[in-house]
Amino acid sequence: MQYYSLGKQSPNVNFKTAAITGQAPDKGLYFPMEIPKFTAAQIERFKTLDKATLAFEVMKPYVGGTIDDISLQEICAETINFDFPLVPITEHIASLELFHGPTLAFKDVGARFMSRCLGYFSQQEKAASKLEGSNISSPITTVLVATSGDTGGAVANGFLGVEGVNVIILYPKGKVSLIQELQLTTCGQNITALEVDGSFDDCQAIVKEAFMDGDLNQQYNLTSANSINVARWLPQQLYYFFAWQQWVQLNQDEQGNYPAMNIVVPSGNFGNICAGMMAKASGLPLGHFVAACNANDVVTRFLATEQYEIHQSVATVSNAMDVGNPSNFVRIMEILQNNFIHLTNALTSYSINDATTTSTIARVYKTHNYTLDPHGAVAFAAAEIYLSKNNFAKVVILETAHPVKFPEVVEEAIGEKIAIPNSVQFLLDKQKVSIPLAANYAAFKQWMLR
Repeated sequence: MQYYSLGKQSPNVNFKTAAITGQAPDKGLYFPMEIPKFTAAQIERFKTLDKATLAFEVMKPYVGGTIDDISLQEICAETINFDFPLVPITEHIASLELFHGPTLAFKDVGARFMSRCLGYFSQQEKAASKLEGSNISSPITTVLVATSGDTGGAVANGFLGVEGVNVIILYPKGKVSLIQELQLTTCGQNITALEVDGSFDDCQAIVKEAFMDGDLNQQYNLTSANSINVARWLPQQLYYFFAWQQWVQLNQDEQGNYPAMNIVVPSGNFGNICAGMMAKASGLPLGHFVAACNANDVVTRFLATEQYEIHQSVATVSNAMDVGNPSNFVRIMEILQNNFIHLTNALTSYSINDATTTSTIARVYKTHNYTLDPHGAVAFAAAEIYLSKNNFAKVVILETAHPVKFPEVVEEAIGEKIAIPNSVQFLLDKQKVSIPLAANYAAFKQWMLR
C-alpha cells in the first residue's frame, strides 16, 4: 500500500514513512492510493470473527507489509483489548460506548495502534543498526500533538515508556476537564505537557507551523499523533466494524436481513467520522452518516451553502469538538471524489447548542436512565433531529468519552455525583506537571530550541 499527499506535490510513500513523518513534505495529509475493497464473502465472515482477528484483517492492507504479520497481530490485539459495547437507549437509538479503554475515550484505539507501530519501527531501526555494526543510536522520534482534551491523555498513555519516542502535548489552558488534564500532565518519563494560554486552534496552529519550520526539522525528527497521522486515523475504522457485528446480532432476522445502521458521530476534527466513511467505502454495509457538531459548525454550514468558511473556534461544553478548522474534512472530500452531490448524499450535519446539549443530558438520564457525556449528548440531539426527518430509521450514536471526564456539566444536568471509575481514581492523588506557554509560535520555537 502506497500513500499520496492530498497536496499532490510530494512523492508517494509506504505506511512506515507516512506514520513516521505524519504529514507530507508539501504539508498535505496522506491518503491511501487505494481503499481496500472487502468482498461479500469477507464481509459475511466478519460477522463472527473475534475482535483481534477482525482488527488484523482490516488493518493489514493499510500497513502493506511494513510490519510483519505476527507483530501486526500482536499490535492489533493490544490495541483493542477492551470492550466496545452497543447499548440500546431507546427503541431507535443505541449507543456505541467507546470509553472502556485506559483513558476512557475513543482515542485510545488510534493512540495505542500508532504508538505500537512507531515502537516497532524504532526497534527495527535499532536492530538494523546492530546488524550493520553501527555505534550510532537510532534517532529519537518526537511526537507533537495538539489536544482539545481526550487526544492528549490517550497519546500520553499509549506512548508512555515507548523506547525511541518522546511526546510533546500542547493543550489549551483552562479548557480541558480535571481528569483530562491529569491524564496528560502526570505521566512523566517521555511525556511533556505544554499548557498554552489560548484555544485548541492556537495549539493546532503551533503544531502545524512546527512541521513547516526548517530549523526544528533539522534538529528533531517530528511526527504528529493527531488524526492527521494515518496510523492514528485509520484504526478508528475498527469501532464501526465492532458496532456492525453487534448490530447484526441484535437486529438480524431469520432471513439474514437487518435494518440499516445509520451512524451519528460527534465531530470536531472529523477524523472519527472520516474513518467510518472509509470503512463504508471499503465495503462495510453501513447506512447514512450524521456529523453532530456544536457551535463550531463549519461543515454544517458548508453542507447547507456549499461555502467553506473557517471561523475562530468558540468554547462549548463539548470541548473536544471545539475546532474551527477541521483537518480531516479534506479526506472526507477525497473519499467522495470531491463531489458536493456525493457528499450531501452520504453525510448530513446538525449543529447543537450548549443549552440543548445540557438539557439532553438531563432528559435522557431522567427518561432512559442513561448518562451521556456532553459529546454523546450532541450526538443524541442530532440523532433525534435525523429521526424526525427519517421515519422508521434506527441510529447508533458514538459515545466518545466517559461522563466522568466532564463532571461540572454532567453532574449539574443530572443532579447527582458521577462515580469515578477505579481506572482513573489514582490520578486524583497526582500533581500536574506542565510548562506554561504563550499562544504563539515564537514562544514554542524558543522553548524547543532552548
